[in-house]
Amino acid sequence: MKKLFAILMVAVLSLGFSTHTFAQKKGGTKKPAKTTAVASKKSTKKSATTAKPKNGAFIVISKKDLNLRVYSRDSVLMAEYPVCLSKNKGNKQRKGDMKTPESPAGQPFKITAIQDASTWKHDFKDGRGSIKAYGHWFLRLLTPGHSGIGIHGSTNNESSVPGRASEGCIRLRDADIITLKENYAYVGMPVYIKAEGEGLYPWEK
Repeated sequence: MKKLFAILMVAVLSLGFSTHTFAQKKGGTKKPAKTTAVASKKSTKKSATTAKPKNGAFIVISKKDLNLRVYSRDSVLMAEYPVCLSKNKGNKQRKGDMKTPESPAGQPFKITAIQDASTWKHDFKDGRGSIKAYGHWFLRLLTPGHSGIGIHGSTNNESSVPGRASEGCIRLRDADIITLKENYAYVGMPVYIKAEGEGLYPWEK
């Protein structure tokens, strides 16, 4: 009797072990695959959020509103900064006229170089002599017919932003030019500079 009982117990235990093993084999390969897929989706989402949205982004500078806006390639507003533009209004005609050039309709200027301007100095002929004046970065623009125009900081002239006080360039606050360069600007980036009376572009409405 004892021998028969022992045989039955061994059979029950073997059956239970086999069922457990079968269950592991049946579900084991699917469960890890599902976890990996979720992890993959999370990492992709994180990557998309932290990636710098440079490719295809463009800049619109409004003389009327004294601001610089950065749009994604899909025309989504990503950033906005106050600016200081030229002392005189109107489109630039010649060197020294104290005017900021305006981009022809549908034909933006381009950033041709991103230069470290942290040591650059300029004499504004206001009695202060040659002083640091460009912030950390100078985003040089290709403006046909005119040279030396760019987007830069406002070291020693921070109070001029926003306003009309430059000799033709576009001034940002020092902290803003750093943010613009680090997160959005790239060589070849389109830059539209709108005239005072120019209306809203379609994506601004």
